[in-house]
Amino acid sequence: MKKTSIITSALGLGFVLGLCGCQQGAESGGETTTGDSSKTMITSEPWGEVDGQQAKIFTLTNSNGIVVKISDWGGTVAGILAPDKDGNMADIALGFDSPGEYPEKSPYFGCITGRYANRIAKGKFSIDGTEYTLATNNDANHLHGGEKGFDKQLWNGKIDGSKLVFTWTSPDGDQGYPGELACEVTYTLTDKNELRIDYSATTSKPTVINLTNHTYFNLKGAGQGTILDHELMIKADKYCAIDAGAIPLEGLADVEGTPFDFRTATAIGARVEEDNQQLKNGLGYDHNWCIKDSRDGKLEHVATLSEASSGRKLDVYTTEPGLQFYGGNYLDGLKGKGGETYEFRGALCLEAQTFPDSPNRPDFPSAVLRPGETYTQTTVYQFGVVE
Repeated sequence: MKKTSIITSALGLGFVLGLCGCQQGAESGGETTTGDSSKTMITSEPWGEVDGQQAKIFTLTNSNGIVVKISDWGGTVAGILAPDKDGNMADIALGFDSPGEYPEKSPYFGCITGRYANRIAKGKFSIDGTEYTLATNNDANHLHGGEKGFDKQLWNGKIDGSKLVFTWTSPDGDQGYPGELACEVTYTLTDKNELRIDYSATTSKPTVINLTNHTYFNLKGAGQGTILDHELMIKADKYCAIDAGAIPLEGLADVEGTPFDFRTATAIGARVEEDNQQLKNGLGYDHNWCIKDSRDGKLEHVATLSEASSGRKLDVYTTEPGLQFYGGNYLDGLKGKGGETYEFRGALCLEAQTFPDSPNRPDFPSAVLRPGETYTQTTVYQFGVVE
């Protein structure tokens, strides 16, 4: 495994400096702070221009030496430096060396995804008898907020003690959505090696919302082969079967006896090539697993990902009812950080959210947000090693 090449790009160099305790933000005119109740340090510095705007990169370093890079462009997790079983560090999140590469090249690497993550059938939905038409950017369907979703916005980033807080307000009519939506997303890197993401939003009109984070993980290191040897466990008895356009079919499907049964940790590559219509429809795994039937606000452990050669593991906790497991089926040799090649199935996403097309499915957990209500969501990615 090529460990050195992972951390020699401009972004990777920032990781190394962060581990050495160098305060890049202070030296470059950025911000530096240490949280009162945590030893996590956060620094910021200019990262480059994107879409005519100056983006920043924030570096979060905890007491154990784990480093997370996050940009105000799309609230994007641009890198995660984590140790393997021998203490060797590698960047396990896909991304690019500069923000200017994201608008045209990025398949939603690491971003805040919204207003509505995943798909809405035919770009249409109704609330209280009024039909709304959204941008259709995934064949006939609406995907991840439209042509210019939350991933393509410069968020306002602020260091607040040991927390990194991003805010942005989506205007009424943005991509066809009703209501002015005021959003806040807070990233916290804890001393328990947890990257905690807390979302909240309010609206001026009845609308729909479904926010998530779209980080692509490879526990061997970004660009270090496929994720087919990773083992995955998902605590779900059912999943959303989909049509050829990735829109959920009626009802929920049982995982029992199918390639979608990950209730026991199973290698991702073990069944992905089986002659199964659902795998054909998704070009592999690109489905929502149904954790629970409502947005009850309870934070629960829902998944564990591990990789034997590195010994790294990732535990996922969320308040959300659904978990979209996407197996990197559209990666095709894209060049990423440090010139690494991101090959077919070279990473995966575990996106905590409500179910796809919920605005058109009264049997699914509701995605409607009304004035006077506050949307909240919490997802935690905890990094560790297999014991």
